[in-house]
Amino acid sequence: MAVINLDPANDGYRYECFADVGELVSLDAVQEETGLGPNGGLVYCLEYLEANLDWLEGKVRELQREDRYVLFDLPGQVELWSNHGSLRRIVDRLGRQGHVRLCTVNLVDSLLCTDVPKFVSALLLSLSGMLHVELPHVNVLSKCDLVARYDAPGFSLSRFLECRDLSSLAGLLDSGAFSDKYRRLTQEICEAVDDYGLVDFLPLAVEDPSSLGAVLASVHEANGFAYKPAPGGAPGGVGLRDRAAHSLGLYGPGAGETGGQ
Repeated sequence: MAVINLDPANDGYRYECFADVGELVSLDAVQEETGLGPNGGLVYCLEYLEANLDWLEGKVRELQREDRYVLFDLPGQVELWSNHGSLRRIVDRLGRQGHVRLCTVNLVDSLLCTDVPKFVSALLLSLSGMLHVELPHVNVLSKCDLVARYDAPGFSLSRFLECRDLSSLAGLLDSGAFSDKYRRLTQEICEAVDDYGLVDFLPLAVEDPSSLGAVLASVHEANGFAYKPAPGGAPGGVGLRDRAAHSLGLYGPGAGETGGQ
């Protein structure tokens, strides 16, 4: 496997990096020369990468000749995924002209499940990214091993994995003038997300090998790597989401399984 860092703000990565976008453009230099802030600077850097995409294509071709599995580390700035066009055009060109099978892995902090407005925002951003980037998409709830520490009465992480009947989340809003005013709006937003039927999540705890394996298997299915001939064949049995959820104890004894992928 090889990692290509495409996050200009990530100058302290702790992994061996095959290529770094910092070789092409520096966020600090962009901010100093243009007077842009961090967000505007990141947008400028992605636009510069798009204009000089031959640099990235050259790096990818090197890895293709070695038949390497590639992980792209990208900025988490939401507008780059939800509405700005550079990133979408970059992945489209890599996929169509570079013959690279790509998928997106979207990490969402499980802490957001303890607050309805935050989780609804995460749902909207996840759906927006799926529709905008137009790639196979794997949404992951990270830090699930820490969710038991969150003080959130009435919240259960397992209910957020499948993301079905989302309109019921409006009933969990706190009472008050603000919540009462926007309860109907929250319900209709959730119904819109639910109507697409695209958003669901896999749980992830970095200390749990089973949850890591389930997420990795889902990513391999999304980008087609799972269907590459290999000794031993593909894993079978319980669905990916269930293997991860049961390993984390998110379902109690006798609880019904969710529909795994």
